[in-house]
Amino acid sequence: MRGADITQEALFSTVHLDTFVPPDHPLRKIRLLFNDALSRISWLLDSAYAEGGRESIAPERLLRAQLLQVLYTIRSERQLVEQLNYNLLFRWFVGLSIDDEVWSHSTFSKNRDRLLDHEIIPALFGEVVALARKRHLLSEEHFSVDGTLIQAWASQKSFRRKDGEDEPPEPGRNRARDFRGETRVNETHASTTDPDARSYKKSRGAASRLAYLGHTLMENRHGLVVDAQVSLATGRAEREVAEAMLGRLPKGRRKTVGADKNYDTRGFVAACRKMNITPHVARHDTRRGGSALDRRTTRHEGYRVSARGSESALKRGLAGARPLA
Repeated sequence: MRGADITQEALFSTVHLDTFVPPDHPLRKIRLLFNDALSRISWLLDSAYAEGGRESIAPERLLRAQLLQVLYTIRSERQLVEQLNYNLLFRWFVGLSIDDEVWSHSTFSKNRDRLLDHEIIPALFGEVVALARKRHLLSEEHFSVDGTLIQAWASQKSFRRKDGEDEPPEPGRNRARDFRGETRVNETHASTTDPDARSYKKSRGAASRLAYLGHTLMENRHGLVVDAQVSLATGRAEREVAEAMLGRLPKGRRKTVGADKNYDTRGFVAACRKMNITPHVARHDTRRGGSALDRRTTRHEGYRVSARGSESALKRGLAGARPLA
């Protein structure tokens, strides 16, 4: 007998959101670890809010929602709020019931400055790393370091001469400028809307962009990020920040660090050896002066295994690449 396509809403419902989440869903373990870290910085959250006045949205819920935005690469806070309205998994993770009203996307913007001013995000990240280390989820021996380009929100039109002597833009709301034949470098130019942004390109042949650099230090056993930092976009920033992050690692047994050819410099290699860290960086043999690595590192089987692993990962990445339509 064919069933009828009739939607009949129940007058009352006693189903909890927890029943919709599978017992083995990875967000369950993430939520437990994240809640544990939040409880450890509760004193810091208290200091960010006044003792009296109207009760705000719980900062724990805002932080859980922002974690979802990172984990699921949701491109905007407006879209995050939209998904919180109908995604039962997201509601459960944040701590909202099925009847709770979702706040406006502008709430994130208003609270972002508060979280930054009181350095809540770095403290929360540090607690998560400490808990992972306590639960033996971190390796203390093998690490990898890398940097990435973070494009600034400043427009190329805002990159003007510091002395103000460049040609004025055309009239109109969206004023255009002709940069043809003009040499624009950080020494003589700066953005009028974001002075800290630098004109930078990641590789030869790439277009210069107003950007910052993001740096991460990852342990290789479980693939967890143990340190992260943002810096000005300069040619030496990747190595200088990497040295600082490696210096913050717990002292003890000898460590190794993997990195690309950009880190194959005599200064970075010497700094790693001074910290009792073996630099497993890719050799830059084609550069003038050759590689900074010598037989002290390259003669060991561990370095060759590391190099083969990096080459295999590169081949897998190239094999999975697809041409643009």
